[in-house]
Amino acid sequence: QVQLVESGGGLVQAGGSLRLSCSASGNIFTINAMAWYRQAPGIQRELVAVIRSGTSTTYADFVKGRFTISRDIAQNTAYLQMNSLKPEATAVYYCQATLILRTASGVSPPRNYWGQGTQVTVSA
Repeated sequence: QVQLVESGGGLVQAGGSLRLSCSASGNIFTINAMAWYRQAPGIQRELVAVIRSGTSTTYADFVKGRFTISRDIAQNTAYLQMNSLKPEATAVYYCQATLILRTASGVSPPRNYWGQGTQVTVSA
């Protein structure tokens, strides 16, 4: 069974920083990509940042220059360093991982898995 466990959310004042972590566990053969999404009340879930197996990254325009996504490949963990936080960043942040699993007959096709989400609240 695959698990993605997020941590690091909380309450911070505008201008502050938080670091989110997402650890993947299970019968993982390889991780193709790890990403952070966020969802505020009444708003569709949106991509914040993604890091791929070759360490290339993509950021949403609204976080460029303030957020940094990184990975610890050995620990199957991704991080999202969030600096200069704004109140509009308040949302539940979800980790997504594109995983290939070991199976009895070899490996699975890539599939996306989601964490349970961690709340980030930025006060004005």
